[in-house]
Amino acid sequence: MSTKPPVFHTLGCRLNAYETEAMREMTTAAGLSDLVIVNTCAVTAEAVRKARQDIRRLRRQNPDATLIVTGCAAQTEPETFAAMPEVDRVIGNTEKMQAGTWASMAADFVGETERVQVDDIMSVTETAGHLIDGFGTRARAYVQVQNGCDHRCTFCIIPFGRGNSRSVPAGVVVDQIKRLVERGYNEVVLTGVDLTSWGADLPGAPRLGDLVMRILRLVPDLARLRISSIDSIEADENLMAAIATEPRLMPHLHLSLQHGDDLILKRMKRRHLRDDAIRFCEEARRLRPDMVFGADIIAGFPTETEAAFENSLKLVEDCGLTWLHVFPYSPRPGTPAARMPQVAGAAIKDRAARLRDAGAAAVAAHLATQQGKTHHILMENPRMGRTEQFTEVDFSTDQPEGAIITAQITGHAGARLTA
Repeated sequence: MSTKPPVFHTLGCRLNAYETEAMREMTTAAGLSDLVIVNTCAVTAEAVRKARQDIRRLRRQNPDATLIVTGCAAQTEPETFAAMPEVDRVIGNTEKMQAGTWASMAADFVGETERVQVDDIMSVTETAGHLIDGFGTRARAYVQVQNGCDHRCTFCIIPFGRGNSRSVPAGVVVDQIKRLVERGYNEVVLTGVDLTSWGADLPGAPRLGDLVMRILRLVPDLARLRISSIDSIEADENLMAAIATEPRLMPHLHLSLQHGDDLILKRMKRRHLRDDAIRFCEEARRLRPDMVFGADIIAGFPTETEAAFENSLKLVEDCGLTWLHVFPYSPRPGTPAARMPQVAGAAIKDRAARLRDAGAAAVAAHLATQQGKTHHILMENPRMGRTEQFTEVDFSTDQPEGAIITAQITGHAGARLTA
């Protein structure tokens, strides 16, 4: 009888990858084997198409395993995956993070457990913290501090996959980070779906900046704290103070900007305008001159004219963006944007390519400024680490994995620095 450990296939965001590691621990604790678990993404129609394609491939590669589909696409479209002959079970986003789901599967694996276990995500009011030892690396660990989203951007299906915003209490977060530091981690990354909404549902409504300050104060041995994607319009006073005064908070922010044209931003139902984004970047860079920005930008949103697109393209320079995540728009059924006048596919493809070219030029410009500078580099493997600004650095000799190495930058090759 085969007893292969569960095979995990993760699509989408860093939070999904974090949750895959939690599921790996729970399935191991439950003693489960011969599973293929696909953790899906629903951010675009293309992401759902890719999930279906990967499921069919994984079924061919694992004909005798029990194939389980979970994640955001399973939450928003359970019937789509339940109808696939390759799929044995569909599990929702809440259910996948409950140890009892996997324990009951072990107890009654061939019995009458429901084939589709997807409850109403909007009824979920709490999020549990899960302690994850990193993603197969000793370099950094990820701590989920928030889940869900209270906003309803017109292009986005994610609130229906993740539910409303809910926060992990600060005390739980601090205790997790203390344990991770005791295990030897030099860097912790705070993750969430809408990170800057952290705390709104907790007593006293603390803000993300309060959490950051509390972590740095109560975990003095933590060498580096990093925060993942934020909504710049929600950056609070304490977060800006931390950027200005806390060297252990890394000078790299990934911004959920989405567009650079005011009319499109309004049609997206975003809460900021173009000038808000520019002002934030200028202020953050004034407080921390070595700050580097990444950003999410959508190309070809419905009604986007060439002039509107040019405003997005110019935002790369106006905000001083470096690391771009470019998303060609694709309509998600059930979202307001899917009912708006669509941009031609060829134009979307062309605009996405032009944005990516601008991003590549921004990366090249950033790399060129680093020659001769000294950085504290967190080693992800013996030959590659990342600077404080998250830039990859190649070494010609082995370095201790997980250590922070002080080194001078000697040049760059491709999208990486050399040291």
